Amino acid sequence: MNSSHSDLQIAGDILEVQHLLQPAREHPATVAEFAGLARAIAADRSQWAHLVQYDAVSRWYHRLRTGPGYEVWLLSWVPGQGSGAHDHGASSGVLTVLDGELAERTDRGVRRLAGGTQRVFAPGYVHEVVNDSLEPAVSLHVYYPGLTDMAMHAGQASPAAQDVVPA
Repeated sequence: MNSSHSDLQIAGDILEVQHLLQPAREHPATVAEFAGLARAIAADRSQWAHLVQYDAVSRWYHRLRTGPGYEVWLLSWVPGQGSGAHDHGASSGVLTVLDGELAERTDRGVRRLAGGTQRVFAPGYVHEVVNDSLEPAVSLHVYYPGLTDMAMHAGQASPAAQDVVPA
């Protein structure tokens, strides 16, 4: 069948067919919607820029928002700070670099994450996030379900392994 000769035709305004329209969701429910939430927050610096702090001793983090089953974290990274190799237990996530540059290390190598870059990861995904640049960095992390477990994979437990610290 030639697609230019389809028997299907739409008469009138399709947006007037209310039963075909999905109501707008108040909260994200799909990977694409969580990534979209992160992009929307990233684009609106007024939601997060005034909250950012830098701590030379340990990574700074702030829970920015929660919703049904998910949470959004804001993190800052001074040069040299890293998360250690870890996973996020049963949580999936979206990592978005807001400012600066981070490096993500996995068993497959190192990936540079410049401002605006997003990484989506599944439960059990093991990685290490590091600021190995000369400038501070800021990142946004969305977890679904909310982060309750962060298992370290570096051979020895660090304080971050006992306390759930987003990364």
